Amino acid sequence: MGQKLTRQMSLFSVTARHDIGKELGVFCEIFDATPEMLDLVYKDLIRNRRQETGRPGMTAEQVLRAEKLLKAQSLMILYSIRSNRQLVEQIHYNFLFRWFLGMALDEKIWDHSSFSKNNQRLIGSEVAAVFLSRILEQAKRKHLLSSEHFTVDGTLIEAWASVKSFKPKDGPPSAGGGKNDDVNFKGKKLANETHGSDTDPAARLYRKGKTKEAKLCYLGHTLMENRSGLIVKTTTTQATGTGEREAAKAMVQQLPRITRRITLGGDKGYDTKDFVRELRELKVTPHVA
Repeated sequence: MGQKLTRQMSLFSVTARHDIGKELGVFCEIFDATPEMLDLVYKDLIRNRRQETGRPGMTAEQVLRAEKLLKAQSLMILYSIRSNRQLVEQIHYNFLFRWFLGMALDEKIWDHSSFSKNNQRLIGSEVAAVFLSRILEQAKRKHLLSSEHFTVDGTLIEAWASVKSFKPKDGPPSAGGGKNDDVNFKGKKLANETHGSDTDPAARLYRKGKTKEAKLCYLGHTLMENRSGLIVKTTTTQATGTGEREAAKAMVQQLPRITRRITLGGDKGYDTKDFVRELRELKVTPHVA
């Protein structure tokens, strides 16, 4: 009598049935449905040579791993992993992460330093925008986006320019080349109308609150729909006292309107008489703190 052959169920197939595995499976669908993302990685990262070394940005082997790098970045965002070093450590023992990245159990993981080098270039390339837009498209197809209720917020994006470069506009030009001279601002009044940065003229000195430190920065703005908490609009502006409200109004006007009236939530920075009146003229009900 022949014995019945029993096969051991694949470990990864069991892993994929986990609740977290189902969440990650949604992202796998996006990658599978967007094969042109690797072409964008090639265009953005291979063709440009690094100025300091003259070497290509990524080799052909690294291009084949580009999908893993982008998926790894998604893991950091989804599960609040604080650093590349911690991400690599978790991939060593987390079977769900290995399954999501398409890695075998004994496959060697890249070093955290090599991941860091390519990470910034990958996020700054066109492929990041394509990936995020695909997430929104998928959520829209599954009716997970609200078309009526939204929330707006702003944050400071610190400029790369040093505060030492913030000098009087009518002063002598900088000699350039070398270290910035030491500057003592004690007792001096600094204003964007009279001063400007030599290295980043568009950056402005700004602070979010009376107790906060003033920095050379820009303003980043996001518009989030309230059903799933996904960001549907983003923009950046110069750091001005009215920048948040002006950006909020512009982003609301870009929304496709399928209902007669929508709602918009915001913090106390948006609670001004003029802004509330302008929103109501646009048939937007404001909910500001």
